[in-house]
Amino acid sequence: MVNINQNILNDTLLTQSFSQQDSPLAQCQLVAKMYAGIENAVAVLSDLKANRSYIYSGGVGTAMGLDIGTEIDSIWEEGLFSRIRPDDLEAKHAMELQFFHMLKDLPNHERYDYYVNSILHMRNAQDEYVPVQHRMFYIRSADNGSVWMALCLYNFPPQQVESDNYFGRIVNSRTGKIMLPDRQQVNDILSEREKEVLRMIKTGSSSKEIAARFSISVYTVNRHRQNILQKLHVNNSMAALRIADAIHLLEN
Repeated sequence: MVNINQNILNDTLLTQSFSQQDSPLAQCQLVAKMYAGIENAVAVLSDLKANRSYIYSGGVGTAMGLDIGTEIDSIWEEGLFSRIRPDDLEAKHAMELQFFHMLKDLPNHERYDYYVNSILHMRNAQDEYVPVQHRMFYIRSADNGSVWMALCLYNFPPQQVESDNYFGRIVNSRTGKIMLPDRQQVNDILSEREKEVLRMIKTGSSSKEIAARFSISVYTVNRHRQNILQKLHVNNSMAALRIADAIHLLEN
């Protein structure tokens, strides 16, 4: 089942514009194969420009009883997603959405220092939920800043997991700094006035109506609208509202 966060991620990732340059696919495939071999991981390399994924299965795939193909015409590895506990899958996509928006504000060369590290629960060959470590990296960006290649790794956690809940964090591999999901950081993406404008947009109000409501000019409203799109890295108000709903940005 596709959840709302996956739909939003799909729209966000696949509607990026890409500059004309040579594809890094072959080099990234080599990286994915190496991870699958060295770590016994299931490695999923997703080409966001081509909307295609390449799957390399190490020993973990065999141990979990996974029967997955090697190439799929999608950036979503549904054969794996169907094994993940639904609540964990939604939390995973919400974390990745936050990660994407964080990276879009960084220059390309700094993006490679960060990755998502999470513990989620997947059904094994005996149809029992067991903890699995999931890591996600954006390993290549286009010259124009669009995220191009994503690498997901699934393997068993290196130590016993006590909690039965999903746990995710963003890690800076260069410094070791760990960034837990920060409600305040999400709240601060937009200013209070920008949130008020977006709430009015959600009700179907026009720029003229919003201007009258807050006693500001239509020009100022339109400037707020442009700032909202820029800060949420989207191209239109409908996409901005989907992002805002997914990360609960407009909640009081």
